[in-house]
Amino acid sequence: MLERDGREGRTEVTFVLPADTPPGPVSVVGDFNEWKPGTHELTPRPDGTRAVTVALAAAASHSFRYLAAGDYWFNDDSAEGRPDGNSHLAT
Repeated sequence: MLERDGREGRTEVTFVLPADTPPGPVSVVGDFNEWKPGTHELTPRPDGTRAVTVALAAAASHSFRYLAAGDYWFNDDSAEGRPDGNSHLAT
């Protein structure tokens, strides 16, 4: 799930997943962090989910995926898909 909060000149996007699905560490990897795993790792929240917030330029388009333990790549069901297989996010 994606949560968006517009700020002056940027959009803060929070990437949210259930606590244990998939199990183990998960990071969001995309063109906004040069596809570097571990740069934006999701951390537990009090409500039982895990999340990470990333500040992105407003009026931009980004591709991303999640990377879990065991080299398991997956998309966000709440995001638009792209022909290249990645999730798409417009800010």
